[in-house]
Amino acid sequence: MVKRALELPGRKKPYLMAHRGNRVHCPENTLAAFQWALKDGADILETDLHLSADGILVCIHDATLDRTTDGSGPVAARTLSELKGISASYSRSEFANERIPTLDEVAAILPADVALALELKTNRFLEPAVGRQLVSQLRTAGVFDRTVLLSFHLDYLQAVQREAPDLPIGQISMTSPFPRKGVQLNGSFWPALLFNPFYARIAHKFGQATCPLDPTPDSRLKWYRWMGFDAILSDDPGATLVKMREIGWRV
Repeated sequence: MVKRALELPGRKKPYLMAHRGNRVHCPENTLAAFQWALKDGADILETDLHLSADGILVCIHDATLDRTTDGSGPVAARTLSELKGISASYSRSEFANERIPTLDEVAAILPADVALALELKTNRFLEPAVGRQLVSQLRTAGVFDRTVLLSFHLDYLQAVQREAPDLPIGQISMTSPFPRKGVQLNGSFWPALLFNPFYARIAHKFGQATCPLDPTPDSRLKWYRWMGFDAILSDDPGATLVKMREIGWRV
């Protein structure tokens, strides 16, 4: 089966990817952050996946609760009911009622022309049953065809893709100046790209999409336009879209 790159009919490239929602104006990885990013005009919502103690896929970046919630300890040690009793306000009192959302809750607010980028954060995704669970939920929610999986760990991605060979996967790297073969999307931390300004062009020869790992991209947008990236990541998608239009990109 030919593995597809992520394409969004009717959406202009470069796609604007909201990093954990809009985490400038809202606590990251909350429904408030995702809804703000949608209002900003984001084409893709990026979030992170862990599993609760009772096996529910939840959207939180860290393996522990301490940084972004008023709870503590491992996410995996709490049931969904217990997690829902914890505020995900990131110590911002106006967001005290925000909770860690489930994958299903995020998929439910996704407009029909907006995609999901899901970063796999736990080695539980090496388990075939967990991969099947993720694929099944994406299909049931009607978002399978506009989802890409991301990870620093290629084995997590490959394990899930074995359950659904046409589900695109994306390799993230902090150090590599070269795109990896065998994936459908590549993204390296932006300083590594200084060593290879042709990163995107090389990836395109392999039929791959590209997005720099740079959640604060505004000062480098002209460079990314010259390099030819397919998507731009941002902590504040609305502000980034304004900057893109100022330089004649995405007008």
